[in-house]
Amino acid sequence: MARVVVDVMLKPEILDPQGQAVQRALPRLGFGDIAADVRQGKRFELEVAEPVTDDKLARIHELAETFLANTVIENFTVRVENATHGAPA
Repeated sequence: MARVVVDVMLKPEILDPQGQAVQRALPRLGFGDIAADVRQGKRFELEVAEPVTDDKLARIHELAETFLANTVIENFTVRVENATHGAPA
């Protein structure tokens, strides 16, 4: 079994109010020295029972492009993580 991860992030030129809110909170929480900028995104994990072939990966890319991400304002990446059923995280 394999895990395919789709990460979706707002494009750099798009305002990210959630990321800005987190960044403004960091100094109040004692973490002001951690990050110069914060961007918030989404992560989707797809457990795939069959082997992840090039065709399957192309279909997942299509899924991400048409359903998981709004490509007008978001970028996305697709990657395969090897995972075995029941393996510790």
